[in-house]
Amino acid sequence: MRILLVEDEPKAGEYLRKGLTESGYVVDWVRTGTDGLHCATSEDYDLIVLDVMLPGMDGWLVIRELRKTHSTPVLFLTARDEVDDRIKGLELGADDYLVKPFAFAELVARIRTLLRRGPIRESDTLQIADMEIDVMKRRVTRNGERIDLTTKEFSLLYLMAKRQTEVLSRSLIASQVWDMNFDSDTNVVDVAIRRLRIKIDEPYARPLIHTVRGMGYVLEDRA
Repeated sequence: MRILLVEDEPKAGEYLRKGLTESGYVVDWVRTGTDGLHCATSEDYDLIVLDVMLPGMDGWLVIRELRKTHSTPVLFLTARDEVDDRIKGLELGADDYLVKPFAFAELVARIRTLLRRGPIRESDTLQIADMEIDVMKRRVTRNGERIDLTTKEFSLLYLMAKRQTEVLSRSLIASQVWDMNFDSDTNVVDVAIRRLRIKIDEPYARPLIHTVRGMGYVLEDRA
């Protein structure tokens, strides 16, 4: 599970990052609201722990902008304990609100509760041109023909299909599919894309995977 921590106070941020990591989560920590919004909208997180008083952009504005495009669960973690503040946070789209100081065990319990709720159910199938992806059965067909994919190939295709028409960088693909930091000397993403193309593009007249030079790859129907 990946958590984005947006906290500007160094000691509090390090304490939370270390504690959540030891609790089994992958934690990305940023210190400004601007960086928090950028990460929240450009990466896939299971949950966001968000402070209110932040430099650059406060937590209220971060969640207001985030909710225009994303439904990622958000837990406000802040010293603002007025009832009006709690109401405002929840009305803006927060899923929970925990006031500082707090017991770390309570924070972890609330995070687990939010994660158990899971994200809004996605469609069981994704359709791109004549290709259909059955998410639950992990089955891919194109023009009615079954295409057999490895686990990683399916994960790669699913990521691109969820974000079809969006150009995905090699570093994002590497972090999401292989859970690794991208090394510019490693061509694992390019090799995987090439193998995927052999299966879902080459046998058919219309390619769906496209290279955007200098940026990455995109899955879209350009007919």
